[in-house]
Amino acid sequence: MERSKRKRLERAGWRVGSASTFLGLTLIEEHLVDMKLTLGARLRKVREQGHLTQTELAKRMGSSQSRVAKMEAGDPAVSLDLLVQGLLAAGATRRDIAAALASRKKVASA
Repeated sequence: MERSKRKRLERAGWRVGSASTFLGLTLIEEHLVDMKLTLGARLRKVREQGHLTQTELAKRMGSSQSRVAKMEAGDPAVSLDLLVQGLLAAGATRRDIAAALASRKKVASA
């Protein structure tokens, strides 16, 4: 947010902060959310690059199309394990997964 806009909102009585602050997330929780969102986005990218539909990926995983959709959308019920399983089933390597996590900007401290 631009500094001028932030100051204007604060002068009007608004409190400005991050989603993490609003939700009361710990730094660890913030990192986990960021990792899940990163892996979900990477899953979609790898799936599309492999010319796979969600249904085709689901069959490879022994899961359902709706579960793959939830994985890509960042549904909080999806585990990191499932995201990694999906990436591997879509053709990603361990190195690809590590690179996806390493390339993310560091999450700001709360």
